Amino acid sequence: MEAMRLDETDCWAAVVARDASAAGRFVYGVRTTGVFCRPGCPSRRPRRENVAFFAIPEAARAAGLRPCRRCRPEAAESGDERVALVRRACRLIEAAEDAPPGLSELGAELAVSPFHLQRLMRQFLGLSPKEYGDVVRIRRFREDLRAGEGIAGAAFGAGYGSSSRVYERAARELGMTPGRYRRGGTGERIAYAVAQGPLGQVLAAATERGVCFVALGDDPGDLARVLAAEFPGADLVDDAPALAEILGSVVAYLDGRLPHPELPLDLRGTAFQRRVWQELQRIPPGETASYGEVARRIGQPAAVRAVARACATNPAALVVPCHRVVRGDGAVSGYRWGVERKTALLEQERRPQTPARKRAGGD
Repeated sequence: MEAMRLDETDCWAAVVARDASAAGRFVYGVRTTGVFCRPGCPSRRPRRENVAFFAIPEAARAAGLRPCRRCRPEAAESGDERVALVRRACRLIEAAEDAPPGLSELGAELAVSPFHLQRLMRQFLGLSPKEYGDVVRIRRFREDLRAGEGIAGAAFGAGYGSSSRVYERAARELGMTPGRYRRGGTGERIAYAVAQGPLGQVLAAATERGVCFVALGDDPGDLARVLAAEFPGADLVDDAPALAEILGSVVAYLDGRLPHPELPLDLRGTAFQRRVWQELQRIPPGETASYGEVARRIGQPAAVRAVARACATNPAALVVPCHRVVRGDGAVSGYRWGVERKTALLEQERRPQTPARKRAGGD
């Protein structure tokens, strides 16, 4: 069963109005800060294109966001008994010291049928109890590694039974070995540069292995802060000459003068995310696919919500063309860098390509 869809127009209106009475109905996350809040939060209002909405706080946490310290969104209670049940199940999973409880165990503890609980969790959380348990463990493991805990200690604290299980499971989820993740990019040099493009500012960043980040926005400083949040331990170097060719390819593509850029990549993500990103690169320019179609193509037809999250967390705009993924009814929505940009990109790709301009003094 697909997760419930919130009315994003109503949700955004509540955020703009700082409607405290909407607390408990949903939370909103801000991609540029990595924080999620109640609708009535007094913090600075974010840009609409940077906002995502979630039915319950646990769904925002599962998407990698952290709760706002000012409005404490996880403390808001819902009057919907179904939501209260799902949140109780989440707390039981989070409280498990060892492996998360199974569906039957949760159903018995909450006095509901396992089938009913599974259906409600997919409806409000977008994940099954098992999937949420996996999210909780890898989040705990990730947090302990970032806090300086050793791999063995972090594995034990997250409920993994052995080091081999950590490397078999956690390495796939982290997208790299636990040791490399623990360093958080420390010691790695990432060059980046910003240029003006037809859809605003474009930031590109690359390691020695390839492009690791491409972002679109309005303010170079905001884009640099997003990059720093993505790679907190790396040595970030503003190096326009080193990124000239990459940025030139991206800007020329945005301007309709060159085909889709084929660039070497060094993307960090879970195994599932990387499978989705690879599939996105197979969608030809001028065409689109729905989240459900992408899920079927990677052999996981039930993972529609997870595919949407992988698109939302795509670190390399344009190079990995998540803008070519649309809703099942063909509607354009859910783009990390703004729905207006997504619409403009799709319209541009459907137009005949403009021949590349000749270089001055060329043949």
